[in-house]
Amino acid sequence: MSQIDRVLRSNLKLRHLQLLVALDEFRHLGRVAEFLSITQPAVSKMLVEIEKMFELQLFTRSTRGTEPTSYGVTVVRFARSVLADYQRTRDEIDAVASGGVGRTSVGAMVVATPSLLMPAIQRVKERSALTTVMVEEGDLTRLLPRLRVGELDLIVGRLEPGYASPDLETEALYTEPMCIVVSPAHPLARAPRLSWAMLAQMPWVVPPPWASSRSKLAQMFYKHRLAPPTDIVETASFLVTLSSMHQRPAIGFLAYSVAEHFSRQGVLCILKIKVPIELPPVGIITLRGRAKTLASQMLMDCLRETATLR
Repeated sequence: MSQIDRVLRSNLKLRHLQLLVALDEFRHLGRVAEFLSITQPAVSKMLVEIEKMFELQLFTRSTRGTEPTSYGVTVVRFARSVLADYQRTRDEIDAVASGGVGRTSVGAMVVATPSLLMPAIQRVKERSALTTVMVEEGDLTRLLPRLRVGELDLIVGRLEPGYASPDLETEALYTEPMCIVVSPAHPLARAPRLSWAMLAQMPWVVPPPWASSRSKLAQMFYKHRLAPPTDIVETASFLVTLSSMHQRPAIGFLAYSVAEHFSRQGVLCILKIKVPIELPPVGIITLRGRAKTLASQMLMDCLRETATLR
């Protein structure tokens, strides 16, 4: 057995893994010591101990803080995965003891949150009130790394083809069109007629550059022989989108079901202008080969049921 095998199988303890993840999170020995409720010399001593086990330098130290080396990045990824499995197993045992079916962690993109994920969670709660669902919002650039290390069990959102990978399993549930929205106080909310030329001259809040919806929006302006808007804010956050629409005020570009949900609450207005574009479907992303917990399987079943009722 090699030295690395021996360390990974036998020598590393839970406290070592927690320290490595904390160092990667905080990048500062003092803040790590405060977070773990130990002294800074104890943090330094433990890090030296771990590096001696591997016979590798895992972090560089400087007056500015700590940074993982290429070896450190790999070991931290391993530590995150083990800790995620540890917490998942602990939560499942606790849940069984209390009569529930466990805990699941889901990454949610805005396109799937109000009309798919939240009704599905309600179904989960109706079947097992003690089952916990942890929801983390974000885009695929943020959520996929957390899925791969086991910190998320699944992701719901648009199945962007640019992020397809052999280690991922995808399940399409439905197609979701886009629409153009403004705040109720925006001048265009009361405009009798709309044109793409009018839209091109105004401030916008748009999806990030990697999103397929962003490129399709640009194509709509090109189709009408117009340059896409240049006064823009780019974001995958619904809160930032909503704030930009109300405070700038900017024009937004949202999935129709999301816009319809908030339009019914009087938060925004859907503009009566057609957006004839085709986008990837909304669905579920999981890591290929990873066993699904009872809670994760229940949530996925509820997502499928919710999608069929749309």
